[in-house]
Amino acid sequence: MKSFVLILAALLAGPAIASSGHYPLEKAPVDLANTVSLQRGAATFGSYCSGCHSLGYMRYSRLTDIGLTEAQIKQTLLPAGAKLGDTMGIPMRPEDSKAWFGVRPPDLSVEARSRGADWIYTYLRTFYRDDTRPTGWNNLVYEKVGMPHVLFTLQGEYALNHESAEGHGAGALIKVKDGQLSPAEYDALIGDLTNYLAWVSEPAQASRVRMGFFVIGFLLIMLVVAYALKKEYWRDIH
Repeated sequence: MKSFVLILAALLAGPAIASSGHYPLEKAPVDLANTVSLQRGAATFGSYCSGCHSLGYMRYSRLTDIGLTEAQIKQTLLPAGAKLGDTMGIPMRPEDSKAWFGVRPPDLSVEARSRGADWIYTYLRTFYRDDTRPTGWNNLVYEKVGMPHVLFTLQGEYALNHESAEGHGAGALIKVKDGQLSPAEYDALIGDLTNYLAWVSEPAQASRVRMGFFVIGFLLIMLVVAYALKKEYWRDIH
């Protein structure tokens, strides 16, 4: 019983731990029913993330669940030599990734379930220039992160505002160079990418929720039928 209580407490504390930290997390615009957003997120992941980060628990063929056809997957997302039934690995060798980044980039299949969608959304929007780091980048959410800011050409470059950095509240970052996208456009792109990673972490979630409503409705109907039968069977006794 003691072990069960400890495990339950850890599970309940998980979201709090994921959201705790020096920088407040912002709410991610997750909408698993928005297939257009999921498709845009898949395209962004394929263009900017899939070179280093794998999705080892996801197969390319599963992308048909978000409205992509097999022809579209083959044309835009499937690497050369890969098959639709393959899992989403990476071409980079483990020894190369460790030499370049100091550690192998993690698989992101369940990252949204592990850290939370809000963490991913905020993390990808809070990189800043830091010449003391090997990559030249640091992050407000993940201090001393080993990952470079691969999307800086889209977002632009930010620097740490030391006057307001304490507590990491609003104004902790100041823009020093514009990117290809406006702040609103970049936030929308990261929102789609976060939405996609949230879907990847549990692709059956939407269908499971729909099934749950059907089950609850069926049980409610059966409750009425069972109550009516109970009254009929016990009518003469009462």
